[in-house]
Amino acid sequence: MKSDREVELMRRERARGATQELAAARSGMSVRTVRNYERRGSLPSDLKAPRNWRTRADPFAEDWDWIEAELERDAALQARSLFEVLVERRPGRYQAGQLRTLQRHIAGWRREHGPEREVMFEQRWQPAEYGQSDFTHADALEVTIAGEAFAHLLFHLVLPYSNWEAVKVCFSESLEALAEGMETCLQAIGGVPRIHRTDNLSAAIKDLKRDGGKREFTRAYRGVLAHFGMGASTNHPGASHQNGDVESAHGQFKRALDQALRLRGHRDFRDRAAYEAFLQELVRRRNATRTVRFEQERQLLLPLPTTALEPPRELAVRVNRFSLIRVLGNTYSVPSRLIGAKLKVRCRAETLELYHGASHVLSLPRLRGRERQRIDYRHLIWSLIKKPGAFMRYKYREEMFPTLVFRQAFDALGRSTPSEATGEYLRLLHLAASTSESEVATAIGQLLERGHVPTFDSVRALLPPRHTQPAELTAPASIDLSVYDALIAGGTHG
Repeated sequence: MKSDREVELMRRERARGATQELAAARSGMSVRTVRNYERRGSLPSDLKAPRNWRTRADPFAEDWDWIEAELERDAALQARSLFEVLVERRPGRYQAGQLRTLQRHIAGWRREHGPEREVMFEQRWQPAEYGQSDFTHADALEVTIAGEAFAHLLFHLVLPYSNWEAVKVCFSESLEALAEGMETCLQAIGGVPRIHRTDNLSAAIKDLKRDGGKREFTRAYRGVLAHFGMGASTNHPGASHQNGDVESAHGQFKRALDQALRLRGHRDFRDRAAYEAFLQELVRRRNATRTVRFEQERQLLLPLPTTALEPPRELAVRVNRFSLIRVLGNTYSVPSRLIGAKLKVRCRAETLELYHGASHVLSLPRLRGRERQRIDYRHLIWSLIKKPGAFMRYKYREEMFPTLVFRQAFDALGRSTPSEATGEYLRLLHLAASTSESEVATAIGQLLERGHVPTFDSVRALLPPRHTQPAELTAPASIDLSVYDALIAGGTHG
């Protein structure tokens, strides 16, 4: 029997005006065969009847009624689970190699009798219409910074039309991380899409319980979008596929990042800046394959704002008598001179900026999570050294050990002179605050290695000399006024 390709070639030759003899010669068949296929008007594959018989006996025929009943009861049952039950019920009847046969049988049953499946609808995107963003956890990549595990997330923004992407390292899914991630990524892209689509982030969307579960965008998030001139869109709760382009890009980007790290040979970076540069180089290489569609999109993007994005959240706090403030569920110490003052806190993704009136007074690293504390001994030591009795019962006493070596110094002092340990340690802490913490820590470490107790005097003796101004620069200047007197006596000449 001839193939469909040969018959189609013969038909093309005949359609061009070739005789049956010429068409037969060019298609590699006899004139009689040409006549037969022209008379039938069908292809060889149409003449082949489908096989409706088995070449071997069905090994699951005796148990198929039970299998089918189980699938009708729960269509999500897997072939492997049913096969394991059959093996247990029929010892010696079924072999491990027959699992694949059962999987084919069940797949065929599902195509004919299984439940309806969810259909995905391919989307058509317009250039510069949408930008999709989301956060993705990157801990599974096992990146380390100077040997320490680097727990972080990636803010990922994608333009669905061209798949052009940008990423930024962040540490939470907060409003500030969303705003700063958006600003950084849009600057990398070089323009702004008309609509920003996000997942159901609590930082951007709030549920109105009193209003039948209606949802609306938060005022702060609307302010961020207004800065860029974008509209807002979000997917329905539990329907992450509606943000599908960025969801798909998450997996693809992290797989590409994992492969790049494998090719690099190790996952450790000397600092965060080196890791971020590695990320941006990966983004550049991935975007290099998307330039044609992006060039079409770039021309339609809205221009970037001419001003920087202001922090989307400002809070008012008052410094309590313990020289502490409470911000977003966490506790921070501040210099004692601010006790009683009302401060404005401008919240950024990684820092808190403190203002008293219009004056910037302090910046603090922002804590992640809630119910944590950041107590800086430099803010408190000036008062604590005057009240050493308060140290042992101080609520945040453990925060008064800035590094392990300071804790070791306190323990060594406690073993040597228990009654004087607290006062002596606070003097060491005061020395660190007024000179250099690293130099004091080095001196303590040297004394401990020699088996000596790190007292205040012994530590101070090991510190390098402080730099002072030369005596001649601090002495009163000797001024000769005789020249000036002579000038006055001579008068002014016109």
